Amino acid sequence: MLKSNENKKYQMDMCSGPVLRKMLAFALPLMCSSILQLLFNAADIVVVGRFAGDNSLAAVGSNTALINLLTNLFVGLSIGANVTSALCYGAKKWDDLKKTVHTAMLLSLCSGILLTIIGIAGAKQILIWMQTPAEILELATVYLRIYFLGMSSLMIYNFGSAILRSIGDTRRPLYYLLAAGVINVVLNLFFVIVFNMDVAGVALATVISETVSAALVVRCMMKESDESGIRLELKSLRIDPDKLKKIFRIGLPAGFQGIIFSISNVVIQSSINSFGKIVVAGNSAAANVEGFVYMSMNAFHQSTLSFTSQNLGAGKIKRINKILFSGLICVTVTGLLLGNAAVFFGDTLLGIYSDSTEVIEAGMQRLLIICTTYALCGIMDVIVGSLRGIGCSIMPMIVSLIGVCGLRLAWLFTFFRQEQFHSPEMIYITYPVSWIITIAVHVVCYIIVKRRLDRRYADIRET
Repeated sequence: MLKSNENKKYQMDMCSGPVLRKMLAFALPLMCSSILQLLFNAADIVVVGRFAGDNSLAAVGSNTALINLLTNLFVGLSIGANVTSALCYGAKKWDDLKKTVHTAMLLSLCSGILLTIIGIAGAKQILIWMQTPAEILELATVYLRIYFLGMSSLMIYNFGSAILRSIGDTRRPLYYLLAAGVINVVLNLFFVIVFNMDVAGVALATVISETVSAALVVRCMMKESDESGIRLELKSLRIDPDKLKKIFRIGLPAGFQGIIFSISNVVIQSSINSFGKIVVAGNSAAANVEGFVYMSMNAFHQSTLSFTSQNLGAGKIKRINKILFSGLICVTVTGLLLGNAAVFFGDTLLGIYSDSTEVIEAGMQRLLIICTTYALCGIMDVIVGSLRGIGCSIMPMIVSLIGVCGLRLAWLFTFFRQEQFHSPEMIYITYPVSWIITIAVHVVCYIIVKRRLDRRYADIRET
């Protein structure tokens, strides 16, 4: 009984009480977890930038867009697992929740194995297609192949933490990432400084630390009480077709959106690569600084998603608007404060990654345009989170693909090729423009979807 009470303190009832206060309590540990996860890659870049040189820095940084491309489909599926689990939890359908948990965790393992095969086999050729500079190609290939050895661990952690979030638990994933983050930093320094392993050392450190975080999540779920509905039993691992279909219905559109976003980012990275290794290194450093702002905002996207799903499962339709407005307030404040702080302290922050004045100047070009307007990206994501939490995943995917990816790629293949527009700044300016257009369309979509939902539940009450 004590064990049951101990586990219950990590759960959260999202269907009653003040939304804003509970959302902040949910989001803050999630924000810290997301930042710690980013620190894995940031630690890699800082260590190689300081102790291995600009070529190694560029080699690690140039992999970011490609890694996201190959993993985003399955990260999208973890969103499907989160929504499906939260709906079951809110509706108190414990047997359905148990089937969802075991389907999702087996799916995560299979996803990781598939990604490892693809990443190791295709690493060098894909980097060549991305026009990776010749002087960093071999280093980038070594880093990518070792990094993908840890894909099963990364997927297991992502799916496991998504399930924990569905019952309101964002604290334990934070503790596990904190332990793994410390291991990552220590091993980075040890492998690079002591053994001179360069990019191979930081990749290996990341794989080991991700394995630790995955093992801790699995252990946590196996020790859960039966009352929580998310207890993991290895003998029960099997794919339930109905639950897999529901996970795919939400997760596949989210994953495909992530893939297309990543393809556009790979194209953008290829355009950045054409300006040489200084711009590549500066862009990589700036993108890592931005990542901390983005992941802080993304915590409110995840909060809106989980809160909306639980309340929909419980039939608390009237709370959905309040959840969206609370998420928009939180993400706007976070984006404005942290985005502008990143610009204000930009020289210092970029100096962590490189001593080169040229690299820092190249990084500031990106920060000045993107970080000052980053709140727009957060607003866009929160609206998408609300739509997916309601169960509408295809519409926001289509809107985002056309409004974000379509616009950016159209710019690159038209105006950017003209001499007067051929500069890194002209690439970066497409980001805020695409966010504004996409937000406007998402607002219209939300109004339409919410009205349909209200009418459906009104009809149910009348019958």
